[in-house]
Amino acid sequence: MEVVAVDLGGTHARFAIAEVEGGRVTSLGEPVTLKTAEHASLQTAWQAFGKTLDHPMPRAAAIAVASPVDGDIIKLTNNPWIIRRALVKERLEVDQFVLVNDFGAIGHTVAQVPPEMFEHITGPDVPLPDHGIISIVGPGTGLGVAQLLREKRGYHVLETEGGHSDFPPLDSFEDALLQRLRKAHNRVSSERVVSGPGIVAIYEMLAEIDGRAVPRLDDKAIWQLALESNDSLALAALDRFCLALGATAGDRAICQGAKGVVIAGGLGLRIKDHIVRSGFAERFAAKGRFRSMMQAIPVKLITHPQPGLFGAAAAFAQEHHQ
Repeated sequence: MEVVAVDLGGTHARFAIAEVEGGRVTSLGEPVTLKTAEHASLQTAWQAFGKTLDHPMPRAAAIAVASPVDGDIIKLTNNPWIIRRALVKERLEVDQFVLVNDFGAIGHTVAQVPPEMFEHITGPDVPLPDHGIISIVGPGTGLGVAQLLREKRGYHVLETEGGHSDFPPLDSFEDALLQRLRKAHNRVSSERVVSGPGIVAIYEMLAEIDGRAVPRLDDKAIWQLALESNDSLALAALDRFCLALGATAGDRAICQGAKGVVIAGGLGLRIKDHIVRSGFAERFAAKGRFRSMMQAIPVKLITHPQPGLFGAAAAFAQEHHQ
């Protein structure tokens, strides 16, 4: 059957027509991206997408939302839209729908895409395990964390808020970084460092240690400088970011009992070459007496171009197949 897959973020709403069968996604059409600021609600954006089609909209919706999806009223993060679960069928004119957290959708994507959609980062260069837990960590605007449990009978995605666990400093630089962030936030979560905006605090801390006066830059400017290799301080901040990402991914794996780890998110794709060249692997495995166990865990980067849309459709396929 055909399903309208939707991936709702703070800035963009992405739509595509997906086909699902037997609990899996069989195809995903060309995505259409709309700016949320140009539409008053999900309903008006949905109607705008419908006008791009040459046939009636399917009467099924699979919606991934950058927000917790518990309860009847769903308020999106960094987006004024409000979704009322009880009104979805009426407002969107559908007979069936699924609402899933955006990182839960990533978990469904990891479960269903083929092995060629993953790029090796560290650990043994083997496919992700068919059984057991796979930890998924995704730095972006925030830090997404989920678990995928694979069993003989299928799979289960467990959404978490693991990105909001405490940030654990591992050396003197990170001690100083934690002190700096604590002045602004009191409690410092991993997301304050291991996310797109986290690069700002790292950059400014390095400048302070180096005794350099630097202009106040936002995270987008620092990322651009780092990725273009135009600024030694921004490159050092990127290296530091990769170290923190490695430690965080390792923490999630050891806490969740993972047999495999996937790095997700658009930021992961942008820095994949730097991750491989950085100290990510060393920090991932640096868990004391469990180093050898950590070194045996394959760590992959998912490369699917639309994991949110695919995952929303996969969540719908799994729920309605059961």
